Amino acid sequence: MAEKFAKDMSLYKQDVSPTITSTILTSEDAKEQLLQECEEIWKQMEECQNKLTLQERETLPVSDPKLSLLLMRLKALTVELNQWQKRKPEIMTTNPDVLVAVGRDQLQKLDHDLQMVLSTLNAKNKNLKQNLLREQRWLEEQQQLIDCLNQTEEEISTQVVQFSEKRAFQELKSKMLKIKAYKDEISNALGEFLEEHFPLPENHGAAKKKRLLPKEPNVQLITLHEILESLIDRLINVPHDPYITISSSFWSPYIELLLRHGIALRHPEDPNRIRLENFYQ
Repeated sequence: MAEKFAKDMSLYKQDVSPTITSTILTSEDAKEQLLQECEEIWKQMEECQNKLTLQERETLPVSDPKLSLLLMRLKALTVELNQWQKRKPEIMTTNPDVLVAVGRDQLQKLDHDLQMVLSTLNAKNKNLKQNLLREQRWLEEQQQLIDCLNQTEEEISTQVVQFSEKRAFQELKSKMLKIKAYKDEISNALGEFLEEHFPLPENHGAAKKKRLLPKEPNVQLITLHEILESLIDRLINVPHDPYITISSSFWSPYIELLLRHGIALRHPEDPNRIRLENFYQ
């Protein structure tokens, strides 16, 4: 569109410029001559106005002067309307040099406006071309990315192995057996460690140890390993209420040991209940 517009402008310049430059009068001389003609017409209008004012005025009737005045104004406007309807538009001047000079001035203004429009369209066209190139590069990059993803998908689809439900069940069962064996191994190792380093108190020990034993002679104490297993089982099986009640079979030094080293926690409302600390959090 811009190229067509530029081509039309060049043709317009070739057709109009020789005619314009061949005129004799300048735009200033043409304006001066038009002003003189307007002044002559204005003088003629003043003469007509003076003749009208010198004419005798009609006397208004005494009965209703406002109505008579309005009727006279209506009559005058009607006559003026008829005159304007009969009148044909006339050219103010018939001098061809003046007309050419005025036309040249108007064409120069039009040429300037069209040049500004052309420069604006060229700038917009340049911006559109830059945007088009940028969008084309972005489209090429996206197409390359899509091709790369499609190729990766094809490679992965060829390497995928279809596992049957039975095979998946066997693998899950094997993992569970391994986890259970590992749990038993850790539990046995923990039991051996606790049995070696934290054995149950003996009744025939020193006087200090006798004072630590429970007062009830028939109470059977449980090992520290059993206490820990109870806490672990309670936390796993009943996670919403992991507390266990301290009974007389729990040796108090073991309980204090667990609480002091942060392995177990007391219930905030019941000090006779404890729970295992959440080490996994």
